[in-house]
Amino acid sequence: MKTAKIFAALVGVSVVATPVMAASLNSGDRARIARAAPKDRDDVRYCLLKGKKGRDKGTVIGAAGGAGVGALAGGSLGETLLAGAAGAVAGRVIGKSEGTDSACDRVLARNR
Repeated sequence: MKTAKIFAALVGVSVVATPVMAASLNSGDRARIARAAPKDRDDVRYCLLKGKKGRDKGTVIGAAGGAGVGALAGGSLGETLLAGAAGAVAGRVIGKSEGTDSACDRVLARNR
């Protein structure tokens, strides 16, 4: 039980540290912005950053939720970690699609 409390504290710290992880684009995203129509470049950059933040936020929330459920269910440390990992994967997938709105979806589809 003591290990679960320590793990829960670590998950809480990671939730607080999430804003530090976001707001950087990789070379593929920068190339996509450069290829975009000049009038759409700012929108493409904004939407890519917004999607990445949603994906990262979903990952952390999913990991915390999965680990929390694993700990509340009385699982061992390994089971709790496995539940946290599964929650992180699910949260990442959900956050990726929920990070942008329909306007961003249209801009990104127009500028592949």
